[in-house]
Amino acid sequence: GRYVYLNPRWGAAIAVAEAARNVVVSGARPVAITNCLNFGNPYKPEIYWQFKEAIAGIAEACRVLETPVTGGNVSFYNESPDRAVYPTPVIGMLGILNDVRHAMTGFFKNEGDEIALLGANLEEVGGSEFLKVMHGQVAGDCPFIDLQEERSIQAACLEAIQTGLINSAHDVSDGGLGVAMAECCIMNHEHPIGATFELWPYDRADFALFGESQSRIIISYTPWHRGAIAQICQKHGVPFTVLGRTGGTTLKIPELLEVSLAEMMERYYFAIEMMMEKI
Repeated sequence: GRYVYLNPRWGAAIAVAEAARNVVVSGARPVAITNCLNFGNPYKPEIYWQFKEAIAGIAEACRVLETPVTGGNVSFYNESPDRAVYPTPVIGMLGILNDVRHAMTGFFKNEGDEIALLGANLEEVGGSEFLKVMHGQVAGDCPFIDLQEERSIQAACLEAIQTGLINSAHDVSDGGLGVAMAECCIMNHEHPIGATFELWPYDRADFALFGESQSRIIISYTPWHRGAIAQICQKHGVPFTVLGRTGGTTLKIPELLEVSLAEMMERYYFAIEMMMEKI
């Protein structure tokens, strides 16, 4: 919603790309989409423009990612007397998993695995969860996306999964790298695993941690597989950055932060209950 509000064409393209990325990190190949497009009153010129641009963005992403549109629906007039809802295209992505042995999950599996990032960190905070929650703003432009680069990163990740080189894969989206890394630690609530990782040179730590640059995937793998994974990334022209290692009972960035898994799990799994108690 926020991305499409700020930039209807590329925000909608991001919705398609992220849906495909979510399928890829599960080990499947994206093949087609359906959609539900939610907008305000199309008789208002600005709303019609949002709708037109969003369709163009969806179409462009589908062409590049080779995921045809099988169908969908449109919901107009979603507004109050004061304003329309954020323009919200909901994308359902179909994927095919040819071999169930290649099914992948996003949580860290083993202590001592190496953690790496596929893709580049551009410290973009326009339209981000960080900007909305911490500063109360929906502003700037949506993150930049290069659809050809997105396709290459998805291809590299899928090849690494299918060749049995990686143990987990999780896309980076809402909340940025910091939130995605925390999710990798605690998604398996019965067996959470901590991590220690370094941020490469950055202008601002908050932007590097919570910026929502597109086309990024966190992977973990047995350390001796690093060379083979790096070769796959080089073949596809994909940035490959080693971040750190799994292990321990905290998520730690030396000299910057350290948060216990127990605290993160409480906030993650009991967020609704905690909010309701404040009412």
